[in-house]
Amino acid sequence: MVDNKTREKIARLREEIHYHDYKYYIENNPEISDYEYDQLMRELKRLEERHPSLRSSNSPTQRVGGMPEEGFPTVEHSVPMLSLENAYSEEEVREFERRLHRELPGEDFQYVVERKIDGVSVSLVYEDGELQRGSTRGDGRRGDDITANLKTIHTIPLELRKKVRGRIEVRGEIYISRSGFQQLNKKREQKGESLFANPRNAAAGSLKLLDPRITSQRPLDGFVYALPYTVEVKIPSTQMECLEKLREWGFRVNPHFRLCKDIDEVLTYCRFWAKKREELDYEVDGMVIKVNNIDQQMRLGSTAKNPRWAIASKFQAKQATTVIRDIILQVGRTGALTPVAIFEPTPLAGTTITRATLHNEDEIRRKDIRIGDTAIIEKGGDIIPQVVKVIESKRSGAEKEFSIPKKCPVCGAKVIKLEDEAVSRCIGSSCPAQLKEKIAHYAQRTAMNMEGLGDKLIEQLVDNKIILDVSDLYKLDLFTLSSLERMGEKSAQNLLFEIKKSKSQPLSRLIFALGIRYVGAGGARILADNFFSLEALATASQGSLQEIPEIGPRTAQSTLLFFQEEKNRELLARLKKWGVRMEEEREEKRETSLTGKRFVFTGSLEHYTHQEAKDLVEKMGARVVSSVSQKTDYVVVGENAGSKYDKAKALRVKTITEEEFGELMK
Repeated sequence: MVDNKTREKIARLREEIHYHDYKYYIENNPEISDYEYDQLMRELKRLEERHPSLRSSNSPTQRVGGMPEEGFPTVEHSVPMLSLENAYSEEEVREFERRLHRELPGEDFQYVVERKIDGVSVSLVYEDGELQRGSTRGDGRRGDDITANLKTIHTIPLELRKKVRGRIEVRGEIYISRSGFQQLNKKREQKGESLFANPRNAAAGSLKLLDPRITSQRPLDGFVYALPYTVEVKIPSTQMECLEKLREWGFRVNPHFRLCKDIDEVLTYCRFWAKKREELDYEVDGMVIKVNNIDQQMRLGSTAKNPRWAIASKFQAKQATTVIRDIILQVGRTGALTPVAIFEPTPLAGTTITRATLHNEDEIRRKDIRIGDTAIIEKGGDIIPQVVKVIESKRSGAEKEFSIPKKCPVCGAKVIKLEDEAVSRCIGSSCPAQLKEKIAHYAQRTAMNMEGLGDKLIEQLVDNKIILDVSDLYKLDLFTLSSLERMGEKSAQNLLFEIKKSKSQPLSRLIFALGIRYVGAGGARILADNFFSLEALATASQGSLQEIPEIGPRTAQSTLLFFQEEKNRELLARLKKWGVRMEEEREEKRETSLTGKRFVFTGSLEHYTHQEAKDLVEKMGARVVSSVSQKTDYVVVGENAGSKYDKAKALRVKTITEEEFGELMK
């Protein structure tokens, strides 16, 4: 038995250390010396070692885990972690505001502008004020559980300064400062280790290390910037109040944010930080502009990829001068021929640039780019290299113009360019370059996840005509694989296991793996959630596709055309024959009086989480939608209901209480 005095002492020590962590790491205002802090930590460790039953996973002594992880389990975000749409000019920012007024006519907007940290986005989940889980953004809906690594970062509180009942999920950005990055690379150089290219890559790599003891030695830091809405927690009514609430709870919030009354004030603040960005000790690649009012955010909603209520105003990219040695062609999985400029190796923004896409022949003509030109290059969004312009005054006369050939450089088939497209395409149905890209796309981690099927192996399989389309992957055998270069029997067995396992991937992954134009991983998941089987999706009309709020006309048309193509239908038949899963496993919906009805939720529910409520609705054959319209059948009104309730009243849509909702679900 542990006496109460010891329990109280351990609790007091933890509370005291958490307090001094906050003063040191968050406020940068320490109240005790390092020696005094170490003595508190030693005393706590001593007591926990003597009384292991009192050890807690969120004790300050547990920030650095002991044993390396075998791998990272996948977790699902309660609210999707979407990426931001980018604006590269002031006119694009103004167009963002015009879109807001088109979506919510007659309403006024205020904006919160925050610095866009160039780091790694993470989600942090707290239960009753204690850190339970931390994860990467991943594909936006699912990420990797990296809790052990995130606990090593002292600016992430293990316990909140104010007890918060229930579950909250917050979003933040993990980064490595410029000074910390320089010190990290200096140490690696002294040890003869390879250097990191830039602070963002170093931060991302550090968070994915399997041993948190190594992660703890990396100079990781972070800011928290968002408190996503869920029905489980009441959040403030504005983004400004959210930031203040996060700071009150003990999170490190970037101090440089501003409430702007209009878009002119927004742009002035963006210009201010564009000039001062280099004075900061961490990388900032733009400013994030958010609608301040949370109710307006919710009514604006989001697409499959981006929230409609926020945009990133990107700073002008860093530039350098180089020489274009050559222009080559790459053939993609859709047959698109993409010209690529090959440069003299040029250092730029922390990396050495050797190539950049030139997009298409029209772009080459517009910029008058020639082989041998001296050109100004930049990193678009500080990430993707691109040619800004050539310096004509440096031409010697030896430069060569470039044209897209009439025949594919890979298979010799005819190259065409449709009137409404800028891209030239190879129409060879058996073009090896397209096939290689299609197989690589099909097998990638976020698609069918066939680990071990790399580019070199794909080349051998295609060049030797062992596989003619992705369905042929399922007829590979041990003898065929083990006879290939660099493929021993063990490697072949492992790959065959991965290929077999891929047959059971969720429907959303198969839809993404098929490579339908404009359908990314997020869009594929939305299609799977709405159609539940490949057959249902294949027979869907463009109208039914466009009824889904996140699916636009271009994606709908592309999906329709894909399934109309005879060769694609033949491929799907072969995949089905090989046993590839083509339906979403789900509980059979029974026919009820609610079948086909549409529900909207507003306000906080006491007895259901958002997911629980949605599951109940779907089991009844109904669906949950995000906004109120005349097509809405029920608006479920919880505590602190917002403008959706007012809109329902105005449209005379039926509103029900949480208790009435529960009765309906019986």
